[in-house]
Amino acid sequence: MGKVTFLNPGFLWLLLLLPVAIAWLYYKKNQLTATIKMSSLAAFKGQSTFLSKAKPFLNGIRLLALAAVIIALARPRSVDVTSKSKTTKGIDIVMAIDVSSSMLANDLKPNRLEALKKVAATFVQDRINDRIGLVVYAGESYTRTPVTSDKAILLQSLKTIQYDDSIIADGTGIGVGLATAINRIKDSKAKSRIVILLTDGVNNSGTIDPRTAADIAKEYGIKVYTIGIGTNGNALFPVAKDANGKLVFKMMPVEIDQKLMQEIAKKTDAKYFRATSNQKLQTIYDEINKLETTEIDEQKFYNYDEKYKPFVLLAFLLLALELLARNTIFRGIV
Repeated sequence: MGKVTFLNPGFLWLLLLLPVAIAWLYYKKNQLTATIKMSSLAAFKGQSTFLSKAKPFLNGIRLLALAAVIIALARPRSVDVTSKSKTTKGIDIVMAIDVSSSMLANDLKPNRLEALKKVAATFVQDRINDRIGLVVYAGESYTRTPVTSDKAILLQSLKTIQYDDSIIADGTGIGVGLATAINRIKDSKAKSRIVILLTDGVNNSGTIDPRTAADIAKEYGIKVYTIGIGTNGNALFPVAKDANGKLVFKMMPVEIDQKLMQEIAKKTDAKYFRATSNQKLQTIYDEINKLETTEIDEQKFYNYDEKYKPFVLLAFLLLALELLARNTIFRGIV
């Protein structure tokens, strides 16, 4: 049952009259019964009966009936509210993620790639009404997950992203990564189409110039939010593998082509962000989440279940009981 409300709650103020009525009946109880003047009452001592003692309760029954009438006038009813939401203007999003070996640098904890996967997963879960796809790139690029509304598939795909030079050539091909992302949504009919392009380095691979890819994005009306990930200064980077195949790390300067990333974002009417820590990365995705909102058409349906009828019936039964009792078993009772 839904929450009980009153259509005419003002009538409930009348309940305050009941204590006044009780006080008045108590004060006037000796004047409401017939009296006979006699020279002596000695003969009636000890003659009080149960019915004579119970008769005042008839007034209580009448007051209960009055209370039921007042509650009925207030129109109690339960309300069940159901909502139906429909996305009227959705957004298609492609996250283009750098998976080059440098993403294993541990200036973000436990490393840049794992920190990104955690934050990106939260972002995906927050975009309930949007379609999202995944593109990964290093020296080359490929679509890992086409644009989809199935968040379970998307989250599983995101979770299993890792650096693997046997699958994709190492390097940083920002242009090919962006071009692949654009290709996934260029024909979309969504209200808004955006790419979130993340890198931790400078463009040094690929066959497509990043600026050319940005021009294509602009031509299709696709916004490209760019993120440079990495601390300021130096960080431990993987530089080689030892005899056991384990990565060897060396302290090296962090280099991000911020000028290029800013240019891409500005050209497509978006913004560039710099993530120097796990917390900053989370803040960036939160801000993008707020900047790109989806319009939702929500309709609410109210189902009212009237509850006054039982109170009307109760009042009728109480009054009938009081009237019947007063004119039968209590008739003639003083």
